[in-house]
Amino acid sequence: MSRSPSPPYEDENKKSGTEGNINGVEKEEGIHIVLWGDKNVRHSFIRKVYSIISLQLLVTVGIIAIFTFVQPVSDFVQKNYEIYYASWFVFLFSYLVLACWKSIQRWFPWNIILMTIFTLAMGFMTGSIASVYNTKAVIVAMILSALATITITIFSFQTKVDLTSCNGFSCIVAIVIMLTGLATAIVLFCTYIYWLYVLFADLIVIAFTLLLAYDTQVLLEHKSFAISPEDYVYGAIHVYINIIYIFGGTLQLTGRA
Repeated sequence: MSRSPSPPYEDENKKSGTEGNINGVEKEEGIHIVLWGDKNVRHSFIRKVYSIISLQLLVTVGIIAIFTFVQPVSDFVQKNYEIYYASWFVFLFSYLVLACWKSIQRWFPWNIILMTIFTLAMGFMTGSIASVYNTKAVIVAMILSALATITITIFSFQTKVDLTSCNGFSCIVAIVIMLTGLATAIVLFCTYIYWLYVLFADLIVIAFTLLLAYDTQVLLEHKSFAISPEDYVYGAIHVYINIIYIFGGTLQLTGRA
């Protein structure tokens, strides 16, 4: 599980306590970057991000449905673990390129091509995991994840609590998840402990719910941290990852219930 550093853009107008139009554009690595100028730019950015996320989730749900409900496909995936590992490596590579190489994030059409590969890889990963659970558990996990995502998104847009003002928040949560996950994996590899398995699944859901709230607020220009309108790919992939991991943690709980 990988996460990139904090968003690459901080609104200088907010830091100085003013709110006005941007007089020009930022130029970086030969790319002209449009900054926040008015509400129309921000609204257009948010529509673009959530349109991408909707398409990503639609593709992912379609793959999960095929891997779970089509029995021959489910049996094939369960017998061939190479599909999961191959998709994991493709996911990790495409994620690192998109998250760490800013010029690729903003270079059309390569950003869209890489994001498509990233989404398909994540879909195959999630579908492979879902195929080992019964269909009822998968459906319940989807419903609960959708309700949690909608609730957190509305909360993040409406609340006055600014999570982005907590410097290093996402990194701290990611480190806690990584270290806890490593320790849990070592223990469960030696001996299966039911309550530890459930506890880690709960931690995953809680942690990525917090990260979803954080990354959603990062999309908002009026918070302490905001990303450039050109970074719609950056914003979309992080919100999408949070939703998928919320589903994964919920599926672990519903599958064991």
